[in-house]
Amino acid sequence: MGVSKVLADLRPRRASSFDLPHRPVVGILAFEAAAAMSRLVSLHHSLADDEVRRLRVDMRSPGVAYLISNDQAFLLRVACAEILAELDKAAVTVSFLGRKCCDPLLRGFDRLYSDLKAGALGSPLSLREVRATADLDRLGLGSTAKRVEKRKERMERYVATTSDLYAEMEVLNQLEASEKRIELQQQQQQWREHSGPITLPKPPGVTSALNPIHLELRAQRHRVRRLKEESLWNKTYDKTVELMVRAVVTVFARICDVFGPCVLGLPPSRHQIHQFNPSHPGKHSSGPLDRRVVPQQVQSLRNSAPILSVAANDTLEPTPFDPAAAAAAREELFQMMPSGMRAAVTMKLRECWRREGGKSSADASMAEGWKDAVAAILGWLGPVARDTLRWQEERTMEREKRFYTRPRALLLQTLHFADFEKTEATIVEVLVGLSCMSWYEE
Repeated sequence: MGVSKVLADLRPRRASSFDLPHRPVVGILAFEAAAAMSRLVSLHHSLADDEVRRLRVDMRSPGVAYLISNDQAFLLRVACAEILAELDKAAVTVSFLGRKCCDPLLRGFDRLYSDLKAGALGSPLSLREVRATADLDRLGLGSTAKRVEKRKERMERYVATTSDLYAEMEVLNQLEASEKRIELQQQQQQWREHSGPITLPKPPGVTSALNPIHLELRAQRHRVRRLKEESLWNKTYDKTVELMVRAVVTVFARICDVFGPCVLGLPPSRHQIHQFNPSHPGKHSSGPLDRRVVPQQVQSLRNSAPILSVAANDTLEPTPFDPAAAAAAREELFQMMPSGMRAAVTMKLRECWRREGGKSSADASMAEGWKDAVAAILGWLGPVARDTLRWQEERTMEREKRFYTRPRALLLQTLHFADFEKTEATIVEVLVGLSCMSWYEE
């Protein structure tokens, strides 16, 4: 079935409520839907103008240039590939949930998504057919920045309430387990005191006023019921999936705007990046995707060509250096290193000691020199190390990370692609510098 035929099912239906089939709700799959929705919101934030500018600065930072590459064309492809992989993960969940929808288009989302990535929706013929047969607003194509922002805020609310529901259901499970333990203890106590008076069962609806867990359970069940109504739990598959389909198309169009002019094989949008700025309310945040001929000069870019220029105000802020904190972390970092790196540190320390002859009359100046050297290295190594820890923390399976909606760190901002030998040598140099600095300061 062609794309135009699939999109033709988007025509608004005006059937009466008696003709509509029963539309099932998401239920327990609300947590999977919220995780995918949070990924889409995070991608939306990551592709905002401010984050794109920050990525542009990071790509030209000394740490990335020295440890990874100064080829910005390569770095741009790496960033685009990772963002597309994140979008693919969300699209897999959307496709899975879409099979449970009543809308034929939503059930066939996987085919539509493949055509979207292949640029099938970008040919002029397809655009004319789509405009004639479908409501583009349902796909998110042609949505204004105001509509996109409203959809993002709606998804953020759903993710927040579904996350709260997850936490409150865990509390409810714990309370119910506690109630069962108490009832079991009471039954065991009655068996031990079987010769005593037999207690009569309480009338229906009467709870023990002396047991506070019953009141707590009642309040907790009320909270869970309320959150089920507000979250994705009681939303239909069609409503949930349609909202995420719009987000997928919008995010993909934004990726085409940001990376399309420079990444070969990605269907670029004919809309410019500034059109996604909320300060331009009349512009489309995700225009129709069309395939265009890539200029010849893009294919012949040299490795040193600055694909993304840095504005005057996009300067790197120096990382503050705290000698006391750095020295305190020296021993811990030394113990965490492999044996080969520890041996390298020990050998270099012996060489420095033999060369500098231990303490001298110039101890203060030597300590200051080592301090400046270490601060210079940590100035560009620190941000990469922090982003590495951030990347790992953001991808844990903890609840607060599973429903994470803020922009996430990219691999090119971390040590993932860093040159192994350069990274080891840099860490050894930092430890040697910290040790020498401590010698002379003592």
